[in-house]
Amino acid sequence: MPETSPVGGGASYAAAGVDIEAGDRAVELMKEWVKKATRPEVVGGLGGFAGLFDASVLKRYDRPLLASATDGVGTKVDIARRLGVYDTIGHDLVGMVVDDLVVCGAEPLFMTDYICVGKVYPERVAAIVKGIAEGCVLAGCALVGGETAEHPGLLGADDFDVAGAGTGVVEADRLLGAERIRPGDVAIAMESSGLHSNGYSLVRHVLFDRAGWSLDREVAEFGRTLGEELLEPTKIYALDCLALTRTAQVHAYSHITGGGLANNLARVIPDALHATIDRSTWTPDPVFDVVGRAGAVERAELEKTLNMGVGMIAIVPQESVDVALTTLADRGVDAWVAGEITERGDRAEAVTLTGDYAS
Repeated sequence: MPETSPVGGGASYAAAGVDIEAGDRAVELMKEWVKKATRPEVVGGLGGFAGLFDASVLKRYDRPLLASATDGVGTKVDIARRLGVYDTIGHDLVGMVVDDLVVCGAEPLFMTDYICVGKVYPERVAAIVKGIAEGCVLAGCALVGGETAEHPGLLGADDFDVAGAGTGVVEADRLLGAERIRPGDVAIAMESSGLHSNGYSLVRHVLFDRAGWSLDREVAEFGRTLGEELLEPTKIYALDCLALTRTAQVHAYSHITGGGLANNLARVIPDALHATIDRSTWTPDPVFDVVGRAGAVERAELEKTLNMGVGMIAIVPQESVDVALTTLADRGVDAWVAGEITERGDRAEAVTLTGDYAS
């Protein structure tokens, strides 16, 4: 008869590489941060099988539309892993999700997260959740739950990935989008905080594989190390955009993420209209020029991969420009008029970038 159990005793979850006790410890460590990322509508606390949100808040809407978005942070997690810094990557995750929600005018209500690791290190997982919770506070939404999954054998002990999903709500007659945009509207650009969380496969290939730079390299253009620059958290615009919709007439937003400014803006431009964006209205942060020079990357390639210094665009009518710029300035958001909306005519593309970046 063949042996039915290995020498040394039967198999166990721990022997397979899953540490339940470490997972429980991580939950205990993250509780204090999750408590800070809440709203009055949250029912119960951390530890249940599902997060609960009191939907009676929707009664104040005539026709509430729920908006949903999900995203991750891409290969930026590799920078966090290599630096051993885990409490900022959550800001990126929240920004990627909630700023997609706010594009349609939705107020972010709550988020859930999913953290996948090769091995649970409780302090590390708690640091990631800390960043997510802090991001939720900045976005005005609650973190109502999540999952930490340990995948030994599929991921290395230090490997991890994060993803999240969010839900928001918008009144049906205040839904923003392409159908509101008119000729003569103005594109207002909002400054990014750097690379945000997109294009890191290109950035890592250029700076690590081709240029051979290390994360502790001091880069004069940045005034700090390469690692510090690459780990700069994504700016979260949700509350700024919601404030803008209260003070000014906003027709649409475009969240500038993977694919660059032109491709993302094109997603909200109607078929009959065209957006012209003038590069000379802003100077991209040095990181974009450094990546371009280090890898001999052509401008067109940079522009279809990176945000080039613009993280969000608001499309507003001409008469709302002044109040829009004032509102954003009062909230500490660097914003400027970057272009205009016209009839498309015989042009095939929805968006054109003109001029050269200001030096």
